[in-house]
Amino acid sequence: MAMSKLYLCLQAVLLLSLDASPLAQALLTVRDLHHHGYHHSPTGPSTSNLSTGPSYTPVPVKGKDVDWLEFPINLEYLEAEFFLWSAFGYGLDKAAPELVSGGPPPIGGQKANLDPFLLEVIKEFAYQEVGHLRALKKTVPGFPRPQLDLSASNFAKVVNVALNTTLSPPFNPYASSLNYLLASYLIPYVGLTGYVGANPHLRNPTAKRLVAGLLGVESGQDAVIRALLFEQKGDLVVPYPYTVSEFTLRLSNLRNTLGHTGIADEGVIPRYILAGDRYFVAYARTPAQILRIVYSSGNESSPGGFYPHGADGRFARHYLSKARN
Repeated sequence: MAMSKLYLCLQAVLLLSLDASPLAQALLTVRDLHHHGYHHSPTGPSTSNLSTGPSYTPVPVKGKDVDWLEFPINLEYLEAEFFLWSAFGYGLDKAAPELVSGGPPPIGGQKANLDPFLLEVIKEFAYQEVGHLRALKKTVPGFPRPQLDLSASNFAKVVNVALNTTLSPPFNPYASSLNYLLASYLIPYVGLTGYVGANPHLRNPTAKRLVAGLLGVESGQDAVIRALLFEQKGDLVVPYPYTVSEFTLRLSNLRNTLGHTGIADEGVIPRYILAGDRYFVAYARTPAQILRIVYSSGNESSPGGFYPHGADGRFARHYLSKARN
């Protein structure tokens, strides 16, 4: 991957964010993170105040807000495991076992073949997702990690459907930095639209503060992924006869089709370095629309895709129960 001006700019931003932090130590493990705390601690300093303090302080919430905060735990588990496995070669069972709550290990997680720059980016994303899970599970009861399918074959199926063909060799998200960026394009943005969709339903100030903070970081992840793909938009995804731009357009169209949302997704092409509506406001999705996408089924009551046995939380269980009736 060429070291362009965009790469140098993103690298400078990344280095500034790591300065004077545990992440600045190249050999820091996720276990070290658990013991010593991330530079932006998900719990925040004990003296912070919800109204004025810069850091989020988890306070248990009750009522309907619980359902809206529990649902995204499904996506945070998926993102945390995907980034951890890809960057470190292991997942939450080693990195933060207290967050697993007895849930089964993911299927098919593996270390990705990433260039040094992208490896540092994905390490950062992995730490962020561990923090997100901690914040959510200290705010609402949560649930055990659901069964996740991170296998190359699962990603290959999604890509084949998006491109309406059967690629040969099968698409492997872990094979190269470019493949990994395209696979990453599938994940954080879905969670981002879910947070936008949840926000109007929240009543508790703690819930609103948490979702705003999570949305900010998820948006940053999506922006980094899209910027790196935008730089290569005209390049072929070797060995396939499709450009990066075509890949992202097809993946976005698939998410729009599966979600039954109309336009809530846009590929990485000129004018669309970031996705947004006609006012350049982020799109929103409901829990049902998100489940249709991550199940790869187009049906919130028909699990599969990244969640072979379905997601958890009241919303997801409600749709699964409809399928059984």
